[in-house]
Amino acid sequence: MTVDADDPTAPRRRDARRNRRLLVEAGHEVFTEQGLQAPLDVIARRAGVGNATLYRHFPTRAALVDTVFRDQLAGTTEAGERARAATDAWTGLNDYLRAVFSTLAADRGTNDLMTTHTEGTGALDAVHTHNRETMRLLLERGRTQGTIRADVTTEDVLFALAALGRAVPALTTATTPDAWHRPLALLLDSLRPAPAPLPEPPLTPAQLGDTLAQLGPHRAPERSVKGQ
Repeated sequence: MTVDADDPTAPRRRDARRNRRLLVEAGHEVFTEQGLQAPLDVIARRAGVGNATLYRHFPTRAALVDTVFRDQLAGTTEAGERARAATDAWTGLNDYLRAVFSTLAADRGTNDLMTTHTEGTGALDAVHTHNRETMRLLLERGRTQGTIRADVTTEDVLFALAALGRAVPALTTATTPDAWHRPLALLLDSLRPAPAPLPEPPLTPAQLGDTLAQLGPHRAPERSVKGQ
């Protein structure tokens, strides 16, 4: 472009845009593999830039996380809007939670983000607010339609979903990639006035042992400087 040719700062701006894109791509890969507490210097190395470049673009871990997962979080909000528009609350609730849990199963980073508390991520705060309101509306409508038990609260469901969501990565091993469907169906069934058949075969004793081993202890946040 002629504007670039006349502007000596244009190459630096192009480099900055490229570096930012590489950092976001590397951030998604590393967070998905290792979770949100993955070392930021690993992300910088994978992007092929120095730590100083990373911090110029993203002064804090939360700023990087917010940018990396904005699109996935937007997809969750869109699923919530579709659920709200459903005439039948039970169908809307089922479709919404299966969409959310499919995301949790596919992406370790998104799972960490949505099932734990992370400060300073505006996109996540908006999703949590939207999710709470979606659940409230669907439960209220379901109670009116007689498809959801009268004594369950929004907080009951949100807590149970968060607890189950944390276990999803351990349920997505090569031998049981879809095993999370069964506990989710069991959880949903607990909201109904009458039970329905469970999907997916149950875990074998060996598979349960492997799954529990995968859960392991939660890693403590690393000591860090400059936003890590």
